[in-house]
Amino acid sequence: MASVYLETTIVSYLTGRPSRDIVVAGHQQTTREWWDSARLRYALYVSEVVLRELQAGDSEAAELRVKKVQGIPILGLIDDVASLARTYEAELRLPPKAGNDILHIGFSVAYDIDYLLTWNCAHIANGHTIRRLAAVNERLGRRTPVIVTPEELLED
Repeated sequence: MASVYLETTIVSYLTGRPSRDIVVAGHQQTTREWWDSARLRYALYVSEVVLRELQAGDSEAAELRVKKVQGIPILGLIDDVASLARTYEAELRLPPKAGNDILHIGFSVAYDIDYLLTWNCAHIANGHTIRRLAAVNERLGRRTPVIVTPEELLED
């Protein structure tokens, strides 16, 4: 069974109030479809960073987000994740505000996850980032997870 790291945006889109923005509403619907029909085909994982992000903000919304990931294994912030994050911070050319995004990538690589599932197309599911990440990981002798949005994992 292939493994999937659930980045925070997945759970946020899954549990968020329906958006009036047509693009966001489409992402929410696709995420619900993936959750209902496809997630059972994968070994799911979240990280300490995902949990921390899910707990932020409105307490009722946070409670709902955290409840959705109950029972999903939590990956710990090990030295390998921190080391990779430092390397990625220096080489991926992401803005300073993307610190947690870099950590999400680090968790996926350090724990040898097959897929990193995200709606963060600005910093993670971004062609430039993916290309740079693949080059860095090749140099490090590390496998790069396939970075996708839920619509890419709806069908097997």
